[in-house]
Amino acid sequence: MKAVVKVRVQRIESIRDPEGNLGKRIELIEDRSIPRFAIQPASEEARVVQDVMQVLQQQFPFIKTQTRFSIPKIILFLTEEEYERLGIDFDVNQTYEIELKNQSITFKKVE
Repeated sequence: MKAVVKVRVQRIESIRDPEGNLGKRIELIEDRSIPRFAIQPASEEARVVQDVMQVLQQQFPFIKTQTRFSIPKIILFLTEEEYERLGIDFDVNQTYEIELKNQSITFKKVE
């Protein structure tokens, strides 16, 4: 049995472990889009506001119609050696599929 989760690299920071060795802190978050449902407003004023918002969204595409939730998923603390052995060059905002199967975690870069 396996599970696949899509995550995005939120942040990469340089750190030192308690022994002073250089390393990286890699924060992976799960992005979920939650579409807004069309709700029929109860009053005439609410309908006017909804109509105005729809026109604004059409005129200005940067006004989002979906809400995105970022859920912390995994934070990796790796020494430089561990990071190199992992063999993945993490980049901020890069998306990966994480497969959890048979007591292992596999990262696959999403193109």
